[in-house]
Amino acid sequence: MRGIFNALMSASRAHAKWELEMSNNIVRNRKHLLILAVMMLPLIIPAIGHAADLPAFIGGKSAYGPSHYNPVMFYGSMAVGVCAGLITGCIGAGGGFVITPALMSLGVKGILAVGTDQFHIFAKAIMGTVIHKKLGNVNVALAIAFLVGSGIGVTAGGTLNRALFNANPVMSDFMISSVYVVMLGFLGFYSMYDFLKSRGDKNQSQDVHGGPAGLTPLAVKLQKINLAPMVTFDEDITPGGRKISGWFVAACGAVVGFAAAIMGVGGGFLTFPMFVYGLGVSSFTTVGTDILQIIFTAGYSSIAQYAIYGYIFYTLAMGMLVGSLLGIQIGAATTKVVSGMYIRAFYAIAILAGFVNRLFALPEKMAQMGYISMEASTGKLLADIGAWIFFGLVIVFAGWIIISFIKGIPILRAESDKGAVTAGGKGVSH
Repeated sequence: MRGIFNALMSASRAHAKWELEMSNNIVRNRKHLLILAVMMLPLIIPAIGHAADLPAFIGGKSAYGPSHYNPVMFYGSMAVGVCAGLITGCIGAGGGFVITPALMSLGVKGILAVGTDQFHIFAKAIMGTVIHKKLGNVNVALAIAFLVGSGIGVTAGGTLNRALFNANPVMSDFMISSVYVVMLGFLGFYSMYDFLKSRGDKNQSQDVHGGPAGLTPLAVKLQKINLAPMVTFDEDITPGGRKISGWFVAACGAVVGFAAAIMGVGGGFLTFPMFVYGLGVSSFTTVGTDILQIIFTAGYSSIAQYAIYGYIFYTLAMGMLVGSLLGIQIGAATTKVVSGMYIRAFYAIAILAGFVNRLFALPEKMAQMGYISMEASTGKLLADIGAWIFFGLVIVFAGWIIISFIKGIPILRAESDKGAVTAGGKGVSH
């Protein structure tokens, strides 16, 4: 159990590091900022409260009839993006888990929240990722096998999501909420337990990237199975490299793609434990492959499985993108001026907030489907309580980060000035 949790946390940290890099690549590049400004132009109308007048293909109600749209959702999406970015930047772990639950609490149908989150991930990845810097980490054969499986998984997940929504929109929301309850419940409770039990304890059995020091028994068994086609990897790390059947790699890709299409996340939280603990791939190779799969998975899922069917809010996706770029910069800067002792606890609280949000939404959905007997007002009250708890905890956390950042501005300036002087001195000595 602890190994699984450590793997999930390692994957989350690796994804957060990549998100910070993407954010820096966007905000520090004038061309990328210009592209972002052009992408934001269609948001001028919804920002002033006339979203219904937009053409159907960029957010009008005729294209997104399954969900009511109003300006509060747009401003809320920016706030959600800021909070997710703050969590990612400050904690060093992915804050994407809170996005879909937050959008659903704002009144967005589950399938649209999933599709919109996928599109937001894809847009940020395409704009911010410097591919050529990461290709050295990617084993081509490993990546191809994984992406074949990922494509199958995404297609299955997207098809299931659409079929459920077309059959019963309430069932669709219930299914998505249930998946989040299970996933966030496991991550949240175990991360809080792990924090309380082992504060200050560092697991020495892991390598510098968070993976196991050696192959797990499962990885040893799978690598002994000679099932063509065989994929060779990690030649630079292990003499002669290691081999694994491409079928196992494709199976992992299918699971990741299916989960990503169902939940609206990048899928990295599953790629890392599957590759490192299940297949025996080094964390170095895993990180590079994961970045490549996120771009492909999120792109294929958001466009082929959701956008062409009208299940994406372009306006909300852009709002989240801008908000997350701001939030992750502030969050990352805050880590330089505050103690990191309770960072893991804050992560657990943020994840548990999402868990409570979706858990409290389930009774209303079950009553609407006739599974339980409950007054409509009672179900709505429970859902509202879950939403208030969720947004309350996230806002308190976000407020703490922002206040810490503002208080630490003099320290950050002093560090910046010191760095500039040091760089200048080196230039003179040269």
